[in-house]
Amino acid sequence: MDITFFGAARTVTGSQHLLDVNGYRILLDCGLYQGPRQESKDRNRHLPFDARSIDVLILSHAHIDHSGNIPNLVRSGFNGDIISTFATRDLCNIMLRDSAKIQEFDMEYLNKKRRRQDLPPLEPIYTMADALASLKLFLGVGYERPYQVAPGITLTFHDAGHVLGSAFVALDIEDKEGGQPLRLIFSGDIGRANRPILNDPAFPDRADILIMESTYGNREHPEDQDTDETLEAIIRDTVKQGGRVIVPAFAIGRTQELVYRLNNLVEAGDLPPDLAVYVDSPLAIDATSIFRAHPEAYDEETAEIMMTDPDHDPFGFRLMHYTRSAQESKALNFLKGPSVIISASGMAEAGRILHHLKNNVEDSRNTVLITGFQAPDTLGRRILDGHKRIKIFGEDYDVRARVESLTGMSGHADRSELLAWAGHLSQPPRQTFLVHGESEAAFALAERMRSQLGFPQVIVPELGQRFTI
Repeated sequence: MDITFFGAARTVTGSQHLLDVNGYRILLDCGLYQGPRQESKDRNRHLPFDARSIDVLILSHAHIDHSGNIPNLVRSGFNGDIISTFATRDLCNIMLRDSAKIQEFDMEYLNKKRRRQDLPPLEPIYTMADALASLKLFLGVGYERPYQVAPGITLTFHDAGHVLGSAFVALDIEDKEGGQPLRLIFSGDIGRANRPILNDPAFPDRADILIMESTYGNREHPEDQDTDETLEAIIRDTVKQGGRVIVPAFAIGRTQELVYRLNNLVEAGDLPPDLAVYVDSPLAIDATSIFRAHPEAYDEETAEIMMTDPDHDPFGFRLMHYTRSAQESKALNFLKGPSVIISASGMAEAGRILHHLKNNVEDSRNTVLITGFQAPDTLGRRILDGHKRIKIFGEDYDVRARVESLTGMSGHADRSELLAWAGHLSQPPRQTFLVHGESEAAFALAERMRSQLGFPQVIVPELGQRFTI
């Protein structure tokens, strides 16, 4: 068996790992790379393998850095099954179409400029038609339900607790070349215990080969921050100044958790009764509907709220407004009085959040609240790092708004949680490959896994590196 790492190698985006085993080619994830603009376009457009040679794609979860290049895979000739959990399939239905829409819109805008310069038009990486074609290939499989993806290769999904539908992948393989069976575990993204809404992550029992994420491999999440109290304090302080809280938030997962927490604060009487809260993201609105449709993924606390909440909805309350149309979104610019505006994208690289930042970041009464991981070279990272001057739509803006972060809302396991997850294995894997982490985080975690867990061979692969098992 060969494993080639075509993405999320010493970085946190563009997850793509290719298995060649028993004459079959199995792709684990097919995500978009997010980084410097030109590099992203080049890497995403040109797949590093022949799409027609891939027999099956196994998808760990719906986040765009894991799923976002699927339409390009299909456009390039892939015609096999795309296997995911049911909730992941439902989320990809909206996410891939949204991604295609953004690409078509951005390319239309760029081509207008190119026409004025007598330059030939460019095509998007993929179109809405490509996204729709890819959705026909999805096949849903439930947690803990073994499924044969190829002769001698059986897949089982286990709940990863990261986002709705997220899974870690167990592949039980009758390795013809090696002459003995082996189990490969691909972690996808590992969530955290005791988080709202979703079940806690399940643990693997055994693995011969482990491919594992390392996003927070060198960091611990703060233990002393009460997320609800901090969120309440930030909103109250901003309201006193007559300002707005502008929240870049991932449309899937983070937005729903924010709304869930705000719902609980409202029902407890901890937020001002006249405070307006807006979710300004069509994608987030659609995603919230999917969350409502999958109560089987809820933990006991959320299930209880579904029964006891006055409106039986943890994602909506009397102060909550979901704005779908562009006209409704533009109207938020003219709001009077304090408000909270939650909008995508979570790293402030695209979407309606850019308009809200443009209109609010120069007002010192306002607060920009960062709620998730910000990759290098993104606008969200520059704001979080304290840059006093930023570019939005090519124009410079001074950051006068207060910048705050909610570190307790991370959906990724930290160093101790990653070690605990891997430590549940009955014995160390023969080989462990750390992916989905910046180099510093991945190498730090590798050292801990060797010294603390006794894992004999822990490798941080380079992009494109191939290993024979």
